[in-house]
Amino acid sequence: MKKLDKLILGSFIGPFLLTFVVVDFILLIVNMLKYFDEIFGKGLSFWIYAELIGYFVISISPMALPLAVLLSSLMTFGNLGEHFEITAIKSSGISLVRALRPIGVFTVFLMIAAFFSNNYLVPKVNLKTFSLLYDIRMKSPALDIREGVFYAGIPGYSIKVNQKLNDNDLKDIIIYNHGAGSGNLDVTVADSGRMEKFFNDNYMKLTLYQGTNYHEERGMRGIAEKPIPFNRTTFDENIIIFDLDEFQLSRTPEDLWSTNRSIKNISQIKLGLDSIRSLVNEQQFQNYRQAESIFPFYSRTRNLDPLDPIMERKAMADSLRAEMSRKERREMDSLKQVLGDQKKDTVVLDFKESLGVTLDSSGSLPVTASKPANPRVDSLLQAKRSNRSKPLSPQRRLEEAMVDNPVADDPDDRKVTLTRTTPLTDDERELIDSLVNKRGYRSNALTMALNNSRNLKNNFQVKKVQIDNYQREFRRFEIAWYQKYTQAFACFVMFLIGAPLGAIIKKGGLGMPVLVSIIFFIVYYMLTITGEKWAKEGVTDPLIGTWFSCVMLLPFGLFFLKQARKDARLFEPDFYIEWWKSIQKRWKSSASKSS
Repeated sequence: MKKLDKLILGSFIGPFLLTFVVVDFILLIVNMLKYFDEIFGKGLSFWIYAELIGYFVISISPMALPLAVLLSSLMTFGNLGEHFEITAIKSSGISLVRALRPIGVFTVFLMIAAFFSNNYLVPKVNLKTFSLLYDIRMKSPALDIREGVFYAGIPGYSIKVNQKLNDNDLKDIIIYNHGAGSGNLDVTVADSGRMEKFFNDNYMKLTLYQGTNYHEERGMRGIAEKPIPFNRTTFDENIIIFDLDEFQLSRTPEDLWSTNRSIKNISQIKLGLDSIRSLVNEQQFQNYRQAESIFPFYSRTRNLDPLDPIMERKAMADSLRAEMSRKERREMDSLKQVLGDQKKDTVVLDFKESLGVTLDSSGSLPVTASKPANPRVDSLLQAKRSNRSKPLSPQRRLEEAMVDNPVADDPDDRKVTLTRTTPLTDDERELIDSLVNKRGYRSNALTMALNNSRNLKNNFQVKKVQIDNYQREFRRFEIAWYQKYTQAFACFVMFLIGAPLGAIIKKGGLGMPVLVSIIFFIVYYMLTITGEKWAKEGVTDPLIGTWFSCVMLLPFGLFFLKQARKDARLFEPDFYIEWWKSIQKRWKSSASKSS
């Protein structure tokens, strides 16, 4: 590596790390503010919040990298231009493209690392982020009883304390027990009390002193109702145990988020896309089958066959499903065989002992054992042999023959199909028309056709909604797939924009570079959101929607690179004044020639 490459790369690494940390911190604050009310005030430890913040930092890194590359490259070449180092490099015969090469190579390696991070690291971190964030959001707020305010954080109780001497000692306590769900019929009033947590803070013991408990039964509000019992109990000391399980952070299994597209890599997303295709194909296949079943007269002459691609996809899905079922059946059979081999010796041994057979030294039956020693088994075997040798009665043989070869009960019931060759007479036609008109066959047919049409329309509408939902989810899976490439390629696009802009602006520091970087990043973010929205709604293909922002900003980077090679002064007023004067001069010359 030459000294020039070391100089440029060394001046780039420092601002890049600094801007990446700053941008990541800003995006972290923006994301944390969305869940501020749901994750804070739960009484969690510092390490739980540190774990959540660490997950957030990694998950938002793909969005922070492009902005960090844009800002750091703009600052680097802005400083070089401000100190006339770019002028010295060009005067020595080195082109601007050669000066951009070290940072460009670094950006390419950064782009590859960002892709692998998006594909392997970020999905796993997103899984842990969703799980931990859900557990924190579901956790009840911390136990915080305030003076003069009813506290209903403990399920089934409402507690009011007029004075708190310290964190544990209370004064003038009122407790409403709503565990029975019958209203304020169970009230406890105490002069003082003390709270103490025990068993790893899973339970709280509230000891009340000098108080009274009032309990009233729930009335039925009947006309002849007896007086409602009312109990009043005075106590010197009363202990109430509260279960604080709601206040503990219980971790949910991470398998519940296994279907989320944000926690899948490219291979898993492809499997999800294939599954969604099978679901859509199944709905389309059911449309044909339901349409055929609704119009039974249609299937008398011909079948309503689905299209060939639908049938091919259906056959492939059925074959895969059958192969999976066979695989599961083989696994179950092998498991049963293993379990059966373990119990075989014990079962056979118990059976032989029940028969009274004496085993030899090897554990097998002796050769000379011709009959069992158990008289009950012997009698059963003899009865079975006698039944086999006994001839069957004619009635029994007839019954078995009828079971094996069933015949019709009455030969006269056979249907005879006759084909008429002569046409219908006028009297027969009139008789048929009169039957159709008098018995309402025509109106019934119209009503049936109308009902069938409505049923078919409703089924199509339901299937259409289901297919639209599947296709929308399919497009979202495709967007998640292409985002792993676009977020990495955006780093290179931002480098093409930032480095030439820095050479053109020739201003370092955090002034102009920050302003220009924020403008281009906002444009990039708006284009990204717009393209993804078009892709989700089906306005455009997901491939075009996800690459929309990069494709739109890439020409700007090439344009700035071309202008930087020519030492254009795009951000100086004199450049535009001279450009306007040249236009006026051309206009005057063309006007004089025409006159």
